[in-house]
Amino acid sequence: MFFHPMDILIFIALGLAMWAQSKVQNNFHKYARVQASAQITGLQVARRILDQNGLHDVMIERSNRGDLSDHYDPRAKTVRLSGPVYSGSSISSLAIAAHEVGHAIQHGRGYAMLKFRTALFPAAQLGSRMAPLLFLVGFLFFGAGSVLGNQVIGIGIGLFAAAVLFQLVTLPVEYDASRRAKNQLLELGLVTNSEQAGISRVLNAAALTYVASTLMAVLQLLKFIMIFGRRR
Repeated sequence: MFFHPMDILIFIALGLAMWAQSKVQNNFHKYARVQASAQITGLQVARRILDQNGLHDVMIERSNRGDLSDHYDPRAKTVRLSGPVYSGSSISSLAIAAHEVGHAIQHGRGYAMLKFRTALFPAAQLGSRMAPLLFLVGFLFFGAGSVLGNQVIGIGIGLFAAAVLFQLVTLPVEYDASRRAKNQLLELGLVTNSEQAGISRVLNAAALTYVASTLMAVLQLLKFIMIFGRRR
């Protein structure tokens, strides 16, 4: 069976994504067993950093979506922390809580890349949902070289490109939030210098998942563009 070179690259990227996800899980659970010397919970850390940065109006809620469902909702100005992070006092709990607060700080200070990502979100969401359907319609329901089929596929590529752009913009946003998290934890004395290594391992592993998924999305987009070019 013949595989297109791009398929091989996508397969490698998929393997990288699975490895990165496994690394996130392993690092999170490893450092979830290491209690931070400050002996405060993720909730307390999040509130402390928010208040220190004048973000008294940002709320903190417990997420009911399970482990690693932590996120910041800019529309509701709410940091949502999963159970182990919300009530835990481990290195993992502090790292994840501080990272999500990093996004709240970005929002409060008008970080340009976060604004751009937020503006892209509706188009990216539409693209991720509609693009596969449009590709299917264009390839299967119209003959080769069909003008209408090409138009449908072209629209699908445009929508998928918006989703890929969203993922590309997400990379600097996530890395910046992690940088802010590390700085805040150290400056406020919430972790020691020796605990910084564990904080970095947890956050760096999480960042790898974004890198891998973005790489796979970019390769898929290039493959669709190449197929579309040949079809035309």
